[in-house]
Amino acid sequence: MLKVKICGITNLEDALLAIELGADALGFIFAPSPRRVEVEKAKEIISHLPPFVISVGVFVDEEITKVQEISHFCQLDAVQFHGDESPEYCRAFSGKVIKAFRISCKEDLKKTEKYEVSAFLLDSPQRGKPFDWTLLRDFSPTKPVILAGGLNADNIELALEVFRPYAVDVSSGVEAYPGKKDKTKLMNFMEVIHKWRKKAISELLAEDSFQKP
Repeated sequence: MLKVKICGITNLEDALLAIELGADALGFIFAPSPRRVEVEKAKEIISHLPPFVISVGVFVDEEITKVQEISHFCQLDAVQFHGDESPEYCRAFSGKVIKAFRISCKEDLKKTEKYEVSAFLLDSPQRGKPFDWTLLRDFSPTKPVILAGGLNADNIELALEVFRPYAVDVSSGVEAYPGKKDKTKLMNFMEVIHKWRKKAISELLAEDSFQKP
């Protein structure tokens, strides 16, 4: 079943709204960004999350010890690396690790083969804009894929028709401004997601019915 991560969370109101609408994971950015959240604030928000919602810390070329310190302090469920982190760097972490890759050509997809992580996040080389999803048509990943990069309510269905990922990650596409989510945009995005989930369930039921003698 398709999972959803809402990234760039900076306040409890947005976090609770995302969860109410059906988000499975929330992303907290600790790297330089207009969506950056202070460590103490992130810890406070995470302390209010229900048990089945995943908290993900986003880092960019940070020192390993600093990532470990923040992860422990905030009680993060997973860490996401969005810079030039090496396979060796990622192996330094024992928990759930997501490695992000910016995709501009098929050669970029081959970089994933070097990483033994929990999931790959495929992002756009241009912030807030989609990449060419048709590059994924013949992609056979070794780990679950999280699709990101310029996703919003208007284009998410098309993206899912081209490639069916394990999860999708959205940030700017559901914002009023950097660091603050727009309720209507978030509701519209999740409405498409729920329709897609229902479609997937219907397909599974139809397949199961077809296979029965």
